[in-house]
Amino acid sequence: MKALERFLKYIAIPTASDEKSTVTPSTACQFDLSRHLAEEMIAMGLSDVSVDEHAYVYGFIPASPGLEEKKAIGLIAHLDTVAGFEEKPVNYQIIEHYDGGPIRLGESGKVIEPSRFPHLKRKVGKTIVTTDGTTVLGADDKAGIAAILTACEQLLASGKAHGKICVCFTPDEEIGHGASLLDLKRFGADYAYTVDGGGPEDMEYETFNAAGAKWEITGFEVHPGSAKDTMINASLVAMEINSMLPAGQTPRDTSGREGFFHLCAISGDVSRTVMEYIIRDHDPKLFELKKQQMKSIAHQINCKYGDGTARLTLTDQYQNMAEIVCRYPEILDIARQAISDVGLTPQSHPVRGGTDGAQLSFRGLPCPNLGAGGYSFHGPYEHLVAEELDQSVQVLLNVIEAFSKR
Repeated sequence: MKALERFLKYIAIPTASDEKSTVTPSTACQFDLSRHLAEEMIAMGLSDVSVDEHAYVYGFIPASPGLEEKKAIGLIAHLDTVAGFEEKPVNYQIIEHYDGGPIRLGESGKVIEPSRFPHLKRKVGKTIVTTDGTTVLGADDKAGIAAILTACEQLLASGKAHGKICVCFTPDEEIGHGASLLDLKRFGADYAYTVDGGGPEDMEYETFNAAGAKWEITGFEVHPGSAKDTMINASLVAMEINSMLPAGQTPRDTSGREGFFHLCAISGDVSRTVMEYIIRDHDPKLFELKKQQMKSIAHQINCKYGDGTARLTLTDQYQNMAEIVCRYPEILDIARQAISDVGLTPQSHPVRGGTDGAQLSFRGLPCPNLGAGGYSFHGPYEHLVAEELDQSVQVLLNVIEAFSKR
């Protein structure tokens, strides 16, 4: 089966996660894809295939005779898609021989403009898959799943000798829980690669350090006609807190390794207002400084308006996996060569986000990320380049072959 054919089957199965849920998987629909993949893996010839109580899918290709002592390589992708579009089916469109112009997304009125997405200039002549503009596509990360299983199928059909291959598909990556319950002993890999986004030339191993910040602001509500020196308007205090953060350190104003404070949500009234931020920085010292800035603001606000006015809760989410992965240069060297061998120039950019690999690396499984031909995730402009999905399959096969020879 071709990788694109697989991908189109997977995106027909809704799997949006839910950050408000307290269980794993956060949505029962993720089991639908888990069970489908398990059946496909069994039919393909993988061994010890299973779906656990949290929707993790495990499967293995045993080492060829004589190669049992080679490093076991893990391949990982996630089942879930970003929340917000789960109530609509994915209606895709395929643009063959892309001409380099704007791509209209069905009747939605949305257009993928090359001026906004400059990488499209390099995709002329290729096959582009998009939605009708009313949903995400699901290339994040069903393209990764398709690439992994197509590589497994081709490996089994080729008869080539190889070391042990360990496959796992995880739930809830989009809400930061994807790697937390992956059973590393059961998985059994020495090294692993997530296949989660970006072009086939991408090899990512540097992520943000990440934390969440929740502000709960308690006001003092009285009649506005007699509020002089008495009222504390929680919504105005929230605005004051945001104004105390460093100017120019928002996602819109930063790039590369520059960190930011991102106000994700705000709600409330005079008596109570809640704000939720994420804090990001590649540099661990600057990351800690950002958290200290938040704490300092909380102290100043409570000194000004009274203890208990502002309650700040900081929650660390993940760390920069470069700290771990760079201790194992061989997994990066092999990935670079695997990409070069398909005629591409390897690219390594700091990830302005996180992957399952960040958590897994700090849990003891070094795990950089490879691309699968998807772009512009987390919104209706998401798209996939079919030829690049095929190249990603070949990159994975090259990685497997390289480890079999070491």
